[in-house]
Amino acid sequence: MVPNPFAGRLHMLREKMEALALDAVLVTVPENRYYLSGFEAEDMNLTESSGQLLVGIDRQAVLTDFRYEEQAAREAPGFELVVYREGWTQVLSDVLRSFRIRRLGVEAHHLTVERFRQAQRALHEVAPEGELWAEEPLVEVLRMVKDASEIEKMRHALALAESVFERVWCGLRPGLSEKEVAWAIEKGIRELGAEAVSFPPIVASGPNGALPHAVPTDRRITQEDAVILDLGARWRMYCSDMTRTWLGERVPSKMREIYRIVREAQLAAMDAIRPGVDSHAVDGVARGIIDKAGYGPAFGHGLGHGIGLAVHEKPGYGKKTSVVLQENMVLTVEPGIYVSGLGGVRLENMVRVTADGCECLSRNDWYVE
Repeated sequence: MVPNPFAGRLHMLREKMEALALDAVLVTVPENRYYLSGFEAEDMNLTESSGQLLVGIDRQAVLTDFRYEEQAAREAPGFELVVYREGWTQVLSDVLRSFRIRRLGVEAHHLTVERFRQAQRALHEVAPEGELWAEEPLVEVLRMVKDASEIEKMRHALALAESVFERVWCGLRPGLSEKEVAWAIEKGIRELGAEAVSFPPIVASGPNGALPHAVPTDRRITQEDAVILDLGARWRMYCSDMTRTWLGERVPSKMREIYRIVREAQLAAMDAIRPGVDSHAVDGVARGIIDKAGYGPAFGHGLGHGIGLAVHEKPGYGKKTSVVLQENMVLTVEPGIYVSGLGGVRLENMVRVTADGCECLSRNDWYVE
């Protein structure tokens, strides 16, 4: 028997499968594999896999290799275990035949072209007229609305990241290099018990702050700098994400003006979040404030993103993305302004959509008045 919450998630997926007339779905995205089964193994990169799930209408299996055989058996009870010795293609045709698959859903947004073709060949060995269905992500849509246990894990992951951030923020001073600050963040997150950082920390000082995804360098912080600090921790598979911007004592007045505008945009966007609201409209609230202040072209990214098992996941809600918000979606709100040669400001909170608004999961410390 598959334990909860995985049994409930499989049930929701099967409802979608039946509506699309799918006999099974081949799950290859690592976060989706965990979400449906509890199998925690990670893929090192896109061309290496620690396993796949095959979810049929009335049965389900984990396909994996010798390295993960014991782990999969322990973490995914209720799933048939199929172990391959020389790659998944060795067993895929036999498993598809056993499941009597004719119409197979695959996660084309994640598969390499080679693996897509391997799945296609395996299906056609079993059913020459068989069809691969790959029109839209299925499991990611289920992951958008979080259950209580997921939200609590993210609260803990965020609290852990904030504890490290507080220590780093209090010790931030001119003379430190971006790399030194980034290492203090990463080291602290590990020491406090996280499984990993959600992503490599961003520490971007002075003109480097004009790069939204700047990589830490040997540049040393000065009193004239604004410093963007973007970090997150992963705990029990779930991620957190936060950004604050430190202002040096002699930072240009223009940067203080930019900071005020970004904070105003963030607060207004958070106030607009509630169930039933189009995410594009929320993005528009923040973007309108930044546009009116004359910095529209300097806010080039979306307002935020969903977060959970992946640090960036559905629902995105940028300039073009449109999703109707639902209760218990968890998203970031992170407007930013980036000026080449001067620097940038980004401020990021995590929020949970509630029945009548949103709950800010992030602490409001470390904002500059």
